[in-house]
Amino acid sequence: MRKHRLLGMILAGAGAGAVNGLFGAGGGMVLVPLLHLLTDVEDTEIFSASIAIIAPICIVSLTCTALTGTIAWREALPYLIGSALGGLAAGLWGQKIPVPWLHRGLGILILWGGIRYLC
Repeated sequence: MRKHRLLGMILAGAGAGAVNGLFGAGGGMVLVPLLHLLTDVEDTEIFSASIAIIAPICIVSLTCTALTGTIAWREALPYLIGSALGGLAAGLWGQKIPVPWLHRGLGILILWGGIRYLC
């Protein structure tokens, strides 16, 4: 593995971990563009790689939050069910969506989230 690619991967992972840890979410929204920008990972592999990277980051964030005793499990549980169903559907059918559409969709979600939080 080339040093440049390894450094890019480390920086992309660090950025995703920092965003996920600070805000409780959003690491994947940062990770996909960073993988595209900083590494030579193929576009067809970026989205699946980001899922594999985000899962452990989320587990670490969950563990840190659980240790502080600030998790509202009662409020979170209904979302977990929907998230599992959405993740299953995306895992089964996501590979059939053309990569440019995935990039555009992610870009729209990032813009929408940013505008929503600014207003």
